[in-house]
Amino acid sequence: MQRRQFLITSILAGGAAALGLSLSRSAVSAEGSFPVSFSEDEWRRKLTGDQFAILRQEATERPFSSQLNDNKKAGLYHCAGCDTAVYSSQTKFDSGTGWPSFYAAVDGAVGTSTDYKLVYPRTEVHCATCGGHLGHVFDDGPQPTGKRHCINGVVLNFRPGAVAS
Repeated sequence: MQRRQFLITSILAGGAAALGLSLSRSAVSAEGSFPVSFSEDEWRRKLTGDQFAILRQEATERPFSSQLNDNKKAGLYHCAGCDTAVYSSQTKFDSGTGWPSFYAAVDGAVGTSTDYKLVYPRTEVHCATCGGHLGHVFDDGPQPTGKRHCINGVVLNFRPGAVAS
């Protein structure tokens, strides 16, 4: 990236963050490289507007807006894009951040990449099945992992009952 492009991107990212928005990566570029893949139009028909913005364009929901933030029931949290079980209630904890938080994902259910939307590097977490953006992972979670998977609740569907081991 040339210096001018970097500066413009940095300014836009800072402005977007101040407005509570996030810049999107080329979410469409991830299509086709995951087991579940749809065209942009198919995703738009399948998902709500908020789900599309988060899963496919890497937006972020407002903190404390998810009904799942305070959910304490036993069960599994599934990706709204492809129905893959991505998190278990056994790993959920109250981080106080305003988003559902987990210290670990279901084995093999998520992938990570580095994003620079806020200029500094962050670890993005996405569904390993459809590539949908779920949130970010931080190193300030509880043991046994020390990780905090900070996940947008609107892109999760909770199913009470059995949990992953």
